[in-house]
Amino acid sequence: MFRILLICLAVSTSFLSGCGSGSQRDQKLTITGSSTIAPLMSEIAKRYEQAHPGVRIDVQTGGTGKGIADVRQEIADIGMASRALKDEEQDLTVHPLAADGVGMIVHQDNLIGQLTPQQITAIFQDKINNWSELGGPDLPITVVHKAEGRATLEVFLAQFEIENPTIKPDVIVGHNEQGIKTVAGSPGAIGYVSIGTAEADIQAGVPIKLLPLNDVAASTATVANGTFPMSRPLNLVTKGQPSPLAQDVIAFAQSEAVHDLIREQYFVPLVD
Repeated sequence: MFRILLICLAVSTSFLSGCGSGSQRDQKLTITGSSTIAPLMSEIAKRYEQAHPGVRIDVQTGGTGKGIADVRQEIADIGMASRALKDEEQDLTVHPLAADGVGMIVHQDNLIGQLTPQQITAIFQDKINNWSELGGPDLPITVVHKAEGRATLEVFLAQFEIENPTIKPDVIVGHNEQGIKTVAGSPGAIGYVSIGTAEADIQAGVPIKLLPLNDVAASTATVANGTFPMSRPLNLVTKGQPSPLAQDVIAFAQSEAVHDLIREQYFVPLVD
Protein backbone atom coordinates (compact mmCIF):
# COMPACT_ATOMS: atom_id res chain seq x y z
CA MET A 1 0.00 0.00 0.00
CA PHE A 2 2.83 2.35 0.93
CA ARG A 3 4.61 1.52 -2.36
CA ILE A 4 1.45 2.28 -4.37
CA LEU A 5 1.09 5.62 -2.61
CA LEU A 6 4.71 6.60 -3.46
CA ILE A 7 4.17 5.75 -7.13
CA CYS A 8 1.02 7.86 -7.22
CA LEU A 9 2.82 10.80 -5.61
CA ALA A 10 5.70 10.50 -8.08
CA VAL A 11 3.35 10.48 -11.04
CA SER A 12 1.34 13.39 -9.64
CA THR A 13 4.49 15.43 -8.92
CA SER A 14 5.83 14.79 -12.42
CA PHE A 15 2.52 15.77 -14.01
CA LEU A 16 2.17 18.92 -11.96
CA SER A 17 5.79 19.85 -12.57
CA GLY A 18 5.33 19.48 -16.32
CA CYS A 19 2.14 21.51 -16.32
CA GLY A 20 3.71 24.12 -14.07
CA SER A 21 6.80 24.70 -16.20
CA GLY A 22 4.68 25.02 -19.35
CA SER A 23 2.31 27.41 -17.64
CA GLN A 24 5.15 29.57 -16.33
CA ARG A 25 6.75 29.63 -19.76
CA ASP A 26 3.48 30.79 -21.33
CA GLN A 27 3.04 33.61 -18.81
CA LYS A 28 6.00 35.66 -20.02
CA LEU A 29 6.34 37.38 -23.37
CA THR A 30 9.17 39.46 -24.81
CA ILE A 31 8.50 42.06 -27.51
CA THR A 32 11.32 44.12 -29.07
CA GLY A 33 11.85 46.49 -31.98
CA SER A 34 10.57 49.80 -33.36
CA SER A 35 10.87 52.80 -31.07
CA THR A 36 7.83 54.23 -32.84
CA ILE A 37 5.61 51.31 -31.84
CA ALA A 38 7.15 50.62 -28.40
CA PRO A 39 5.22 53.30 -26.43
CA LEU A 40 1.92 52.09 -27.91
CA MET A 41 2.76 48.44 -27.35
CA SER A 42 3.73 49.18 -23.75
CA GLU A 43 0.26 50.62 -23.10
CA ILE A 44 -1.40 47.67 -24.85
CA ALA A 45 0.71 45.28 -22.75
CA LYS A 46 -0.34 47.02 -19.51
CA ARG A 47 -4.02 46.68 -20.43
CA TYR A 48 -3.56 43.03 -21.35
CA GLU A 49 -1.72 42.32 -18.10
CA GLN A 50 -4.52 43.94 -16.09
CA ALA A 51 -7.01 41.57 -17.71
CA HIS A 52 -4.68 38.57 -17.32
CA PRO A 53 -3.10 38.55 -13.85
CA GLY A 54 0.13 36.55 -13.81
CA VAL A 55 1.08 37.44 -17.37
CA ARG A 56 4.17 39.61 -17.76
CA ILE A 57 4.96 41.30 -21.08
CA ASP A 58 8.40 42.87 -21.48
CA VAL A 59 8.45 45.55 -24.22
CA GLN A 60 11.92 46.69 -25.31
CA THR A 61 12.88 49.24 -27.96
CA GLY A 62 15.92 49.42 -30.23
CA GLY A 63 14.60 49.87 -33.76
CA THR A 64 12.83 47.79 -36.38
CA GLY A 65 16.07 46.05 -37.36
CA LYS A 66 16.52 44.79 -33.81
CA GLY A 67 12.95 43.56 -33.63
CA ILE A 68 13.33 41.53 -36.81
CA ALA A 69 16.73 40.15 -35.75
CA ASP A 70 15.51 39.25 -32.25
CA VAL A 71 12.49 37.36 -33.59
CA ARG A 72 14.65 35.47 -36.08
CA GLN A 73 17.09 34.51 -33.32
CA GLU A 74 14.16 33.67 -31.02
CA ILE A 75 15.35 36.22 -28.46
CA ALA A 76 11.92 37.86 -28.72
CA ASP A 77 8.47 36.30 -29.13
CA ILE A 78 7.13 39.25 -31.14
CA GLY A 79 9.00 41.92 -33.13
CA MET A 80 7.81 45.47 -33.82
CA ALA A 81 8.43 46.79 -37.35
CA SER A 82 7.35 50.28 -38.37
CA ARG A 83 7.58 49.52 -42.08
CA ALA A 84 6.61 46.80 -44.54
CA LEU A 85 8.86 43.77 -44.62
CA LYS A 86 11.50 43.58 -47.33
CA ASP A 87 11.72 40.77 -49.88
CA GLU A 88 14.45 39.07 -47.85
CA GLU A 89 12.27 39.20 -44.71
CA GLN A 90 9.32 37.26 -46.11
CA ASP A 91 10.18 34.29 -43.87
CA LEU A 92 8.46 36.21 -41.06
CA THR A 93 4.71 36.56 -40.53
CA VAL A 94 3.21 40.06 -40.49
CA HIS A 95 0.40 41.06 -38.14
CA PRO A 96 -0.80 44.60 -39.09
CA LEU A 97 -1.33 46.88 -36.10
CA ALA A 98 -1.88 50.48 -37.28
CA ALA A 99 -0.64 53.13 -39.74
CA ASP A 100 1.69 56.09 -39.29
CA GLY A 101 3.26 58.80 -41.40
CA VAL A 102 6.79 60.19 -41.48
CA GLY A 103 6.95 63.98 -41.65
CA MET A 104 9.61 66.63 -42.09
CA ILE A 105 10.06 68.85 -39.04
CA VAL A 106 11.78 72.21 -38.49
CA HIS A 107 11.91 74.60 -35.54
CA GLN A 108 8.59 76.41 -35.01
CA ASP A 109 10.32 79.78 -35.56
CA ASN A 110 11.55 78.75 -39.00
CA LEU A 111 9.73 80.94 -41.55
CA ILE A 112 9.83 78.24 -44.23
CA GLY A 113 6.34 76.84 -44.70
CA GLN A 114 6.97 74.14 -47.28
CA LEU A 115 9.82 72.49 -49.20
CA THR A 116 9.73 70.65 -52.49
CA PRO A 117 11.06 67.09 -52.69
CA GLN A 118 13.96 68.43 -54.75
CA GLN A 119 14.83 71.00 -52.07
CA ILE A 120 14.68 68.37 -49.32
CA THR A 121 16.99 66.10 -51.30
CA ALA A 122 19.43 68.98 -51.93
CA ILE A 123 19.44 69.89 -48.22
CA PHE A 124 20.21 66.37 -47.07
CA GLN A 125 22.93 66.00 -49.72
CA ASP A 126 24.51 69.30 -48.58
CA LYS A 127 23.86 71.02 -51.92
CA ILE A 128 21.81 73.63 -50.03
CA ASN A 129 23.23 74.46 -46.61
CA ASN A 130 21.74 77.84 -45.64
CA TRP A 131 18.06 78.75 -45.20
CA SER A 132 18.69 82.02 -47.09
CA GLU A 133 18.99 79.95 -50.30
CA LEU A 134 15.33 78.97 -49.80
CA GLY A 135 13.99 82.42 -48.95
CA GLY A 136 14.57 82.10 -45.23
CA PRO A 137 16.99 83.79 -42.82
CA ASP A 138 20.77 83.74 -43.14
CA LEU A 139 21.08 80.67 -40.98
CA PRO A 140 23.10 77.48 -41.55
CA ILE A 141 21.01 74.35 -41.99
CA THR A 142 21.59 71.56 -39.50
CA VAL A 143 20.66 68.22 -41.06
CA VAL A 144 19.36 65.74 -38.49
CA HIS A 145 19.49 62.22 -39.87
CA LYS A 146 18.52 58.80 -38.51
CA ALA A 147 20.89 55.97 -37.67
CA GLU A 148 21.03 52.75 -39.68
CA GLY A 149 18.34 50.24 -38.75
CA ARG A 150 15.65 52.87 -38.13
CA ALA A 151 12.46 52.36 -40.12
CA THR A 152 11.92 56.10 -40.50
CA LEU A 153 15.30 56.28 -42.26
CA GLU A 154 14.23 53.67 -44.77
CA VAL A 155 10.85 55.33 -45.37
CA PHE A 156 12.61 58.67 -45.92
CA LEU A 157 15.15 57.25 -48.37
CA ALA A 158 12.46 55.40 -50.33
CA GLN A 159 10.22 58.47 -50.53
CA PHE A 160 12.95 60.69 -52.01
CA GLU A 161 14.69 57.87 -53.93
CA ILE A 162 18.13 58.66 -52.54
CA GLU A 163 20.93 56.40 -51.29
CA ASN A 164 21.98 56.71 -47.67
CA PRO A 165 25.73 57.20 -48.45
CA THR A 166 24.85 60.39 -50.36
CA ILE A 167 23.38 61.98 -47.21
CA LYS A 168 25.64 64.51 -45.46
CA PRO A 169 24.24 64.72 -41.91
CA ASP A 170 25.30 67.15 -39.20
CA VAL A 171 23.69 65.07 -36.47
CA ILE A 172 22.72 61.40 -36.40
CA VAL A 173 20.02 60.37 -33.92
CA GLY A 174 18.31 57.18 -32.88
CA HIS A 175 14.68 57.26 -31.86
CA ASN A 176 12.05 59.87 -32.74
CA GLU A 177 12.24 61.81 -29.49
CA GLN A 178 15.98 62.34 -29.99
CA GLY A 179 15.27 63.81 -33.42
CA ILE A 180 12.52 66.06 -32.10
CA LYS A 181 14.65 67.24 -29.17
CA THR A 182 17.52 68.07 -31.52
CA VAL A 183 15.33 70.08 -33.92
CA ALA A 184 13.50 71.81 -31.06
CA GLY A 185 16.84 72.94 -29.65
CA SER A 186 18.30 74.26 -32.91
CA PRO A 187 16.48 76.97 -34.95
CA GLY A 188 18.35 75.97 -38.12
CA ALA A 189 17.69 72.22 -37.89
CA ILE A 190 15.59 69.98 -40.10
CA GLY A 191 14.77 66.32 -39.57
CA TYR A 192 12.11 63.69 -40.15
CA VAL A 193 10.15 61.74 -37.53
CA SER A 194 6.94 59.86 -36.91
CA ILE A 195 4.00 62.20 -37.51
CA GLY A 196 2.13 60.76 -34.55
CA THR A 197 5.03 61.41 -32.20
CA ALA A 198 5.55 64.92 -33.61
CA GLU A 199 1.85 65.79 -33.22
CA ALA A 200 1.88 64.64 -29.61
CA ASP A 201 4.97 66.73 -28.85
CA ILE A 202 3.60 69.81 -30.62
CA GLN A 203 0.42 69.52 -28.57
CA ALA A 204 2.61 69.33 -25.46
CA GLY A 205 4.33 72.60 -26.44
CA VAL A 206 7.55 71.36 -28.01
CA PRO A 207 8.74 74.13 -30.43
CA ILE A 208 8.70 72.26 -33.74
CA LYS A 209 6.37 72.23 -36.75
CA LEU A 210 5.54 69.66 -39.39
CA LEU A 211 5.96 70.65 -43.03
CA PRO A 212 3.44 69.57 -45.69
CA LEU A 213 4.67 67.32 -48.47
CA ASN A 214 3.47 67.65 -52.05
CA ASP A 215 0.90 70.18 -50.78
CA VAL A 216 -0.58 67.62 -48.38
CA ALA A 217 -0.58 68.45 -44.67
CA ALA A 218 1.48 66.10 -42.52
CA SER A 219 -1.12 64.83 -40.04
CA THR A 220 -2.70 61.66 -38.75
CA ALA A 221 -5.86 62.71 -40.61
CA THR A 222 -4.13 62.65 -44.01
CA VAL A 223 -2.40 59.40 -43.10
CA ALA A 224 -5.81 57.93 -42.24
CA ASN A 225 -7.40 58.97 -45.52
CA GLY A 226 -4.41 57.76 -47.50
CA THR A 227 -3.48 61.09 -49.08
CA PHE A 228 -0.19 61.74 -47.26
CA PRO A 229 2.60 60.36 -49.47
CA MET A 230 5.18 59.41 -46.83
CA SER A 231 3.23 56.92 -44.71
CA ARG A 232 3.98 53.45 -43.45
CA PRO A 233 2.38 50.43 -41.78
CA LEU A 234 3.05 49.58 -38.13
CA ASN A 235 3.38 45.82 -37.83
CA LEU A 236 3.98 43.07 -35.34
CA VAL A 237 6.05 40.18 -36.72
CA THR A 238 6.59 36.60 -35.62
CA LYS A 239 8.66 33.65 -36.73
CA GLY A 240 6.73 30.48 -37.42
CA GLN A 241 3.63 29.67 -35.41
CA PRO A 242 3.25 32.08 -32.45
CA SER A 243 2.76 30.59 -28.99
CA PRO A 244 -0.85 30.65 -27.71
CA LEU A 245 0.00 33.61 -25.49
CA ALA A 246 1.72 35.52 -28.31
CA GLN A 247 -1.22 34.84 -30.61
CA ASP A 248 -3.67 36.06 -27.97
CA VAL A 249 -1.69 39.27 -27.35
CA ILE A 250 -1.50 39.94 -31.10
CA ALA A 251 -5.26 39.45 -31.47
CA PHE A 252 -5.83 41.82 -28.54
CA ALA A 253 -3.50 44.43 -30.09
CA GLN A 254 -5.47 44.23 -33.36
CA SER A 255 -8.87 44.48 -31.68
CA GLU A 256 -11.11 47.49 -31.12
CA ALA A 257 -10.34 47.14 -27.40
CA VAL A 258 -7.14 49.15 -27.95
CA HIS A 259 -8.24 51.63 -30.63
CA ASP A 260 -8.38 54.35 -28.00
CA LEU A 261 -4.73 53.68 -27.15
CA ILE A 262 -3.76 53.80 -30.83
CA ARG A 263 -5.50 57.16 -31.26
CA GLU A 264 -3.93 58.51 -28.06
CA GLN A 265 -0.53 57.83 -29.65
CA TYR A 266 -1.72 59.71 -32.79
CA PHE A 267 -1.62 56.60 -34.95
CA VAL A 268 -4.40 55.33 -37.16
CA PRO A 269 -6.29 52.08 -36.40
CA LEU A 270 -6.51 49.84 -39.45
CA VAL A 271 -10.17 48.98 -38.84
CA ASP A 272 -12.50 51.66 -37.57
